[in-house]
Order: sequence, then C-alpha cells, then structure tokens
Amino acid sequence: MQSEKNKIALVTGANTGVGFQIAKALIENNYIVFVGARDLDKRKEAASQFGENAIAIELDVTKQNTITAATKEIQQKFGRLDLLVNNAGISHAGKPGRTVEEVVASNRASIASLDEMHTVWETNVFGVVAITQAFIPLLKNAKNAHIVNVSSGLGSLTLNSNPEFPFRFGYDVVYGASKTALNAITVAFAIELEPANIRVNAVSPGYTATALNNFQGTDTVEEGAKEPIRIALDESSVTGQFTGPNQEVYPW
Repeated sequence: MQSEKNKIALVTGANTGVGFQIAKALIENNYIVFVGARDLDKRKEAASQFGENAIAIELDVTKQNTITAATKEIQQKFGRLDLLVNNAGISHAGKPGRTVEEVVASNRASIASLDEMHTVWETNVFGVVAITQAFIPLLKNAKNAHIVNVSSGLGSLTLNSNPEFPFRFGYDVVYGASKTALNAITVAFAIELEPANIRVNAVSPGYTATALNNFQGTDTVEEGAKEPIRIALDESSVTGQFTGPNQEVYPW
C-alpha cells in the first residue's frame, strides 16, 4: 500500500448495502478503505472482495472500546484520515422481518417504545457523534478532509411539513426523527470544523432496497449509492449541504 499516493477512508457499516457500494467505489478511485463492521466474518468477507486496498476493521459505533481501537489502528498505520463516511444505521430495534408499514405503525410518536427509540438513536445519532469526535484529530492531519453522513430525505423537517411529500406517512420518532437529529449534528459539525478545512455534508440515498427497509425500497442499492458516492468523492469546498438522488439539494 502506497499511503502517500492514496487517500485514506473509513466507512462504517461497510459490509453490506450502500456502505459496501461506497467502499467499493472509493477503492476503485485509489483510496485505501477501512471496512468497518461489527461482525468479524462479514467485514472480512466484504474486504476480501475489494482487494489489497481494503482493510477490515472491527467497529461498533455503539461501543467506545471498538472506536478507540479503530482510531489507534488508523493512527499507527497512516497517521491521518482523509474521509470519514458515517453510514452505519438501523431503522428499528424490534422484531425482524416486519414490513415498513408495520414498523412505522409501531413507532408512531404516541405509542413508540422508548427503549426502541434509545436503541436506534444510539446508532444513528450518538454513534455518529462518538465516531466523528474520535477521528477529528486524524481528519485534521489530512489536507482536505471530508465527513459524509448518510442521512435520509425522511429526516427533512421542511419536506415532512409538506402534506404532498410522498414519504410523510413514515415520519416517526424512532427512525425519521433520528435522521433529523443526524442532520442537525451535520450542521453543527460543519460550522465548527469549517475553519479547520474539514467539510461535513449529509446525503440521502433515496428509497433504496436494503435491509434497513426489509428490501421494500424502490431503487436498487447500486442506484441508491450513486449520490453518496458522488459526495464522498467530491473534492470541492462545499460544506454543510444536504443532497439526495440526482444531485438534488434537500432542505433541512
């Protein structure tokens, strides 16, 4: 590995879905990618498909010890991080195999389980903060560092305030509101880190068929990954922006 010639990236939840596609595209564009995942076999299997520029790394965004260990490993190997993609996320913490409609119905604001809300937010919100805080020193060591948070159009308060928004029915306090919180965190980090020349952006893959929605999404994972890949590879000065499919700029 020629770290001087390659940029260094970490993608969380990179063993499947959109995260897998992002990691694959980064490697194809001369990045060295740390493939972050909780499960040992899954992250090794994913990394093995990418070739020598992929490094499997244990990373559970809800466990500080794995975050600390991952930070130390990347520090020791390369001393910097050019790109952090916060992709890991969950849509619910209840019975697996339920339809999107069943999950949404159980997670309405008036009846949602606080335990389930805590679990989802632990990954989608607090996990992103923990990962980002841990890697800021390594990002500051890069010349033009970038943080990409994989969000959802469902997290937009502006879109959900419009009765004509087709996904408005799915806005709940568990998943939907967690993505709204993620968007707010994106803005907070973008404001703070701009003087350090670290860009922070949010991106929505659209309604992509992944395990997140029991594969009920209307777009393929390859289609859904297009905008996240574009944003991850973007080297412009844009920061604090939220985009979705077809490069559409979404309102917060």
